[in-house]
Amino acid sequence: MNFLAHVYLSPPTADARLGSLLGDFVKGPVDAAGYNAEITAAIRLHRAIDTFTDAHPVVLASKARISPARRRYAGILVDIFYDHFLASGWDDHHDAPLEHFSVEVYAELRMHRHPVPERFAAMAAHLVDDDWFGTYRSIGGIDTTLARMSRRLRPDAPIRDAVIELEENYDALREDFRAFIPDLRAAVAARIAASAREN
Repeated sequence: MNFLAHVYLSPPTADARLGSLLGDFVKGPVDAAGYNAEITAAIRLHRAIDTFTDAHPVVLASKARISPARRRYAGILVDIFYDHFLASGWDDHHDAPLEHFSVEVYAELRMHRHPVPERFAAMAAHLVDDDWFGTYRSIGGIDTTLARMSRRLRPDAPIRDAVIELEENYDALREDFRAFIPDLRAAVAARIAASAREN
């Protein structure tokens, strides 16, 4: 799952949402990173979401829909495409409009005072300033997202024009997402409940 999905699945607090985004930027043992208990738990949740997602048969089916020329990057592409379906169908998943949710999360990211990796700080600034969550709603926004990502990958990575994978498999990928997201929500709820019992 990509940035929007991780924040959407996070407990609705500023530290938990920060941790949900830090998951891709904190390497090694989480306890060694020096964050408070809430951020640490959210980083662990991020990793658990990624593990659950990568092994789920529906997600594997989505990856198999990506053409052989881009199959190596299928995981990245499906994560981004699923964020598109979450954003474009947001009212089916959350009580608050996406605009309100985004403004709240962006404000939290601007105001946090925790030390974060430099790469994360740069990413978060762009996420807020360019309204990435809102951008995910449209196919054009996904094209922009992939163009931005292609600049960070090796020059020959076939990502820049990969929006065609979304366009050519749109209905099937959307149905995959709709089949997968209830399972993911249930797994996250179970993990959060188990963690609460342990504490």
